[in-house]
Amino acid sequence: MAPAETTYASFETRLGRCRIGWTANGIARVRLPEVDEARAARRAAAEAEAEPTESVAAVIRDIAAHLSGQTRDFSSVALDWSGLDDFARRVYAATRAIPAGRTATYGEIAERIGAPGEARAVGRALGANPIPIIVPCHRVVGAGGRMVGFSAPGGTVTKTRLLALEGVGLPLDWGGA
Repeated sequence: MAPAETTYASFETRLGRCRIGWTANGIARVRLPEVDEARAARRAAAEAEAEPTESVAAVIRDIAAHLSGQTRDFSSVALDWSGLDDFARRVYAATRAIPAGRTATYGEIAERIGAPGEARAVGRALGANPIPIIVPCHRVVGAGGRMVGFSAPGGTVTKTRLLALEGVGLPLDWGGA
């Protein structure tokens, strides 16, 4: 859950209206376009809205460019991970290391963080990822390249679309990420 002092702004992308939330420590949330506009409007009405700082505006521009097929590297974006447990932080850090155009499996992420056999726990952590795109959970796939486990609006269709924007075709490109 994002910290209470999170401030939000909406922005348009090729995929639709997104939202970003930030604190003094960094980006705390990214919301991909909602399928249900009424739900998105209710959620937005309950959140503090502000003009983004220049650093947040730069991240917004990069997300919009990335979602239009112009790959961006988000590995240096400051994040606010307060409220997240150590396991989730380790999963998200390992996931951030997967470059655009590459994928890894849930099991591979589990191995990388020193938790072999915990692929399902990795999946649960990624299912709760509050910062998609910047923490590129769409780059994590099931064993054998199965397109599973994407909790953002649109599910695996959105996941497949995000991977396609990054040049990952089906069958998936396994690049040792």
